[in-house]
Amino acid sequence: MDQFIPDLKHTGGRNFLLIAGPCVIEGREMALNIAGIIRDLCDRLKIPCVFKASYRKANRSRLDSFTGIGDEKALNILSEVRNRFGIPVITDVHSPEEAALAADYVDVLQIPAFLCRQTDLLVACALTGKTVSVKKGQFLSPGAMKYAMDKITGSGNRKVLITERGTTFGYRDLVVDFRGIPEMQELGVPVILDVTHSLQQPNQDSGITGGTPGLIEHMARTGMAAGVDGIFLETHPDPANALSDGFNMLPLDRLENLLEQLVRIRETLEDLKP
Repeated sequence: MDQFIPDLKHTGGRNFLLIAGPCVIEGREMALNIAGIIRDLCDRLKIPCVFKASYRKANRSRLDSFTGIGDEKALNILSEVRNRFGIPVITDVHSPEEAALAADYVDVLQIPAFLCRQTDLLVACALTGKTVSVKKGQFLSPGAMKYAMDKITGSGNRKVLITERGTTFGYRDLVVDFRGIPEMQELGVPVILDVTHSLQQPNQDSGITGGTPGLIEHMARTGMAAGVDGIFLETHPDPANALSDGFNMLPLDRLENLLEQLVRIRETLEDLKP
C-alpha cells in the first residue's frame, strides 16, 4: 500500500489498513478522544490507520438532519488530529470546490458512493495530489469501478483506494457480494470494506437511515477472511446519542476486541499461503 498512501506506517502482508472514526465531527474534544484511542490501539497492534470523520454531511434524507458544526471549524479539528497524533486523516467531499478546500487539511479525500461517477469531482480530487478513496456506488457492479479509477489515474494520480460498501437489495437494504473483492483487487489498487455502511437500511419511513449494528463484528471478520486490504468502520463512544448515523456505528469500547480478532484472522490467512 505504500505506493498509494506513502505516509502510512505499513508493516507488510500480515497487516491491514484501518480507516475509522465517527460519522461526523461533532466537536473538538470528542474527535480528539476517539482519535487518540484509535491511534493507541493501532500502535499496539501494529495496524496502519487513518482517522475518518466528515466535516460536513451533505447526503441527508431530511432537511432537519444534523450536517455539521461549520466547515472551517471541523476542518481545523481534522488538521489538529493529524498534527497531534501523527496519523493521516480522511474526509468526504461532494464538489470540486470542496476537494480543493479540504485538501489543505487532510491526507485522503473520500468520494461518496452516490457520487462515484461524477467526473468533475473525481478529476478535481485527483488534481489535488492527495490519495483518493472512491466508494463503490450501491448501483454499480465491481467491474464498473475500473472507470472511476481510470478518471483518477488518467488525471495523473496513482494514489487510489476502492471501498466496497454494499449493493442495493430491494428498497431498504444492502448486501455485500464478496466475489467483488478479488475482482476489484485485480485493478491493482487496495480494496477496503466499509463495514458499517454496508449494514445500513436506508429509506426508512422516518427519514433516518436504519441499520443492523449487531452484525458489525461479523461483517468485519467476514471481510477480513475474504482478503480485503483494509477495514473502514465508524465508531463512537455513545452511538445511541450520536448526531449522525447512530444506527451504524460500533461502540468505541468494542473496537479493541474487534481489532485483536481481525489481526488474528489476518495472521492465519498469511500462514495458510503457500
